[in-house]
Amino acid sequence: MMETYYAGSYWLARHESYEACASRAEHFFHLLGHCDPAWVRWYEAADSFAEARTLQFETDAANFQRMFAQEENHFGDRVSYHLWTGDNLDETSSVDGNCGSSSLRLPSTCVLKPYDEGSLGDRVLTAPVMNKVLRAMALAWDPEWGVATSEAHRETVVTGFPYAGTFVGWAMYFSKLRGKVPPLLAPVRMEPVEDKGTLVILTPERFTASNPEHVALAARVYELLDRAGLLRRLQPWPSK
Repeated sequence: MMETYYAGSYWLARHESYEACASRAEHFFHLLGHCDPAWVRWYEAADSFAEARTLQFETDAANFQRMFAQEENHFGDRVSYHLWTGDNLDETSSVDGNCGSSSLRLPSTCVLKPYDEGSLGDRVLTAPVMNKVLRAMALAWDPEWGVATSEAHRETVVTGFPYAGTFVGWAMYFSKLRGKVPPLLAPVRMEPVEDKGTLVILTPERFTASNPEHVALAARVYELLDRAGLLRRLQPWPSK
């Protein structure tokens, strides 16, 4: 069975205006286009692939504001979006997210489903590209926590609902709001993201749930991060 992946960022109880969310979305998609050229052109959803391919979406703030103004894209103080890209039905990638909510229960999110198959999958499912994706999410959305990982590994190690911030993945982002990341064992690499937080990358090659060494490394890193108090559920964003 093919192993599938995703990258996501999450934060809780941070109210923002539609305009602020649109500005963040523009920034994110601009940075994402620099992660790989396959993420430069985006489309809205439709009833068929052929129809959706005619609905190209320019990812500037004005367009996102128009999207967020549509009734089906806002729920209370939360606005949502869904965009996808791909040249054929068998090789597609998508981004879903929501922003602006003051809810203490439902987090704001940005989740990328990368290409999983073919040459595009081989090209983007690498540590350098996924690292850039998480960095883009951190810079644009300023989340509390982020992860890029194998869905199969997450389903194996998480019992119950996979609450954001409580498990270990291939690559992770920790906002400085969660605390300081402790020293970790080789081959784990850590990188600062400006003054916002820290990226943690477990393996330089693609992390897989079928590799016992990868699984064992993730378990050891889990122990270290958990001991440092970094693996916990999201907290309400501190008010200014």
